[in-house]
Amino acid sequence: MRVKEWASREGLNEQTVWLWCRTGRMPVPFERTSTGVILIHDPKYETEPMNTGLRTVCYARVSSSDQKADLQRQADRLKAFALNMGVNNPETVTETGSGMNDRRRKLNRVLSDPSIGTIIVEHRDRLARMNAGLVESALNAQGRRLIVVDDTELDDDLVRDMTEVLTSFCARLYGRRAAAHKAEAMLKAADHA
Repeated sequence: MRVKEWASREGLNEQTVWLWCRTGRMPVPFERTSTGVILIHDPKYETEPMNTGLRTVCYARVSSSDQKADLQRQADRLKAFALNMGVNNPETVTETGSGMNDRRRKLNRVLSDPSIGTIIVEHRDRLARMNAGLVESALNAQGRRLIVVDDTELDDDLVRDMTEVLTSFCARLYGRRAAAHKAEAMLKAADHA
């Protein structure tokens, strides 16, 4: 399991667990994957069945149809991750659409299906560009969980948030197609000012 989840279950601060991993003082076995993700193998939790009777879905998304090959690779990585976690029959749901769009038919079906206990995504932004934390909180309140395979941030938080807000406003003003280009132009103008 991920550092965040293990720390939460043990009642520890996440930063303490990271320090223990770096200094080799972890009381339980752990591994660092090739991407730098730390997976903790605590025997008392690994023997625990994952959401007994509930399905596990791997959700993969890309923004445009040009990225179809990336979509399949992403889905394959998620399925391999789920199998390594011990999931017997993980389902894969793939979708092409903007992360800013809340009208994604397949994701809405996955989120509204109470028989799905675990949703696995590669990056938080594959689920939603904004407010993915709210989705995770809602799932937790229902006894379901969201697993983010690579939870590292791709950008500086403030820059990423500003880009998301600008893109959202530009999408409303100029249409979705031109929104990303307008947001980039605004950020460049702000850098030079």
